[in-house]
Amino acid sequence: MSSSEEDRCIVMCRFAKSFSKDGTEVLTLKIEYPKVDFPDFRRAESIVNRCIRAQIDRFYHYASTVLYRQAVFAYQNQQPDGAPFHPYDAVMKYEVTCAENCFFSVYRDCYEFTGGAHGNTVRRSDTWNLATGKNVPLGCFFRPGVNYRRTLFEEVLRQAKENMEKCPDLYFEDYQELIRRYFSLCHYYLTPDGPVIYYQLYEIAPYAAGFVTFPIPKSLLDCPPKCPG
Repeated sequence: MSSSEEDRCIVMCRFAKSFSKDGTEVLTLKIEYPKVDFPDFRRAESIVNRCIRAQIDRFYHYASTVLYRQAVFAYQNQQPDGAPFHPYDAVMKYEVTCAENCFFSVYRDCYEFTGGAHGNTVRRSDTWNLATGKNVPLGCFFRPGVNYRRTLFEEVLRQAKENMEKCPDLYFEDYQELIRRYFSLCHYYLTPDGPVIYYQLYEIAPYAAGFVTFPIPKSLLDCPPKCPG
C-alpha cells in the first residue's frame, strides 16, 4: 500500500430514526454509509460524498413519505383477530468493496420489511476513478470495439453452468434464460481481484440463495483504467 493509500480515511457513519402514529412505532429507519476523505483526490472526494448523500436523501424521503404512509395504513387496518402489529423496517447499508490505487467502489443494499415471511432487498453499486472523479463503466476495462458484453455474458453463463453441475438446485430450472434476461452491465462492483457481476434476489435463484455473484477474472480484462503516475 502506498503512502497516499494509507492517508485515505473511510468512516462508516450510522443514522437511525423511528416513526410513530398515535404513540405506536410503525416504521424504523436505519442507514449505514461511508464518508470518505481522500487527500490526494479532493475533487473526487467531494463527488463521492455528494453522490452518497443524494442517495441517502432519496431513500430517507421515500421511507418517510411513501413507506410511512403504507405503514400507517397497515397499522390502522390491522386484522381483527388482535394479532400484534409489526413495525415496517427500512434499512440502507453500504459496503466498500475497493479502495485501492485510484479506484473506489461500493454497493448499497436497500431493505424493506412490510410484513410477510421476509423483507426484500435491492442492490445498487457505484465505481469511481478518483483521478478523474468519473464513474467507471464495465466497458472501461476493454479496448474500444471489443464486444465486451458478449465476453462478460459468456463468462457468467460458464460459471453458472459449472455451479449447477456442483449443486443442481442452486438456480431456477430456466436459469440460462433468466441470466440472459436480467444480465446488466450496471450491476457490478469492483474488488481488488477484479469486477463482480451480481443478480438481484429472485432473478435467477430462490430467495435463500441471496444475491448471486460472478467474479470476473482479470485475465478477461484487456484494458483496465489507468491511474496517473
